[in-house]
Amino acid sequence: MCLIVFDWRPDAVDGPLFTLAANRDEFFRRTAEPISWWQDAPGVLAGRDLQGGGTWLGMSRDGRFAALTNYRAPHEMRADAPTRGTLVSDWLSGAARDGTSDAAKNPHDTPLAYLQHVAQTGDIYNGFNLLVGDWTRRELAWYCNRGDLAPALLAPGTHGISNAVLDTAWPKLVKKRAELGTLLARDAMPPLERLIDLMRDPRLARDDELPSTGIPLERERALSAAFIETPEYGTRGTTALRVAAHGEVISVAVAERSDDNGSHRIVRPGDFERSFAFSIEREMA
Repeated sequence: MCLIVFDWRPDAVDGPLFTLAANRDEFFRRTAEPISWWQDAPGVLAGRDLQGGGTWLGMSRDGRFAALTNYRAPHEMRADAPTRGTLVSDWLSGAARDGTSDAAKNPHDTPLAYLQHVAQTGDIYNGFNLLVGDWTRRELAWYCNRGDLAPALLAPGTHGISNAVLDTAWPKLVKKRAELGTLLARDAMPPLERLIDLMRDPRLARDDELPSTGIPLERERALSAAFIETPEYGTRGTTALRVAAHGEVISVAVAERSDDNGSHRIVRPGDFERSFAFSIEREMA
């Protein structure tokens, strides 16, 4: 993912706990499976990167969630670094610190504990932001392997992540975070299609607003749009997610609009849509 905006309300008694809108930006040549239930990990609902084997955003039937963005530092990129997408899929599948895939055997495998574990070897990866949640615990945590900030639980509020640390004031992040806040102030549970439409915005930032991340100005301009379109790289898909509390039941609804229907034939702009809904019927901790 390259742009995520989300609203986090862990204390909600009845209504939305978490609302997210996110764009995945990637090279068009990199093949991926669209969002679906994984056959080799049936409790995981996510897209799949067919080159690295992991994913960029997903959730699980038992209430786990994770999403990842790359940290833009072009001069620090290493070709031999391990894929970052498995940091998402390992959490979703319940792969814990002792190597077991049974989350029930690892009661201390919380979002913060997982990120603290990831941070122990965070420097072997190229730059990333990792957002990890557990809806049954009502916990959401964030870690970036660049900079001096340790993994931390997130306070309630509306946040954004692009290709720098959490809530860095890049124009597209500031704009979409504000638009999400305004939308939710009018309607706490808007249609998922409305969240997707919010992110399909190709407008560029002004040159005087652009960050300086070590790439040419023309490239910086192109990447300043929420919805990116260049000849070889762009926004491959948009995801909208809502997690809501209904007493002791948590409902999850997710929709994706992407450029690939699973055949790996790219259609621009993407118009293939999928949606899923399920409930987590567990007593909340």
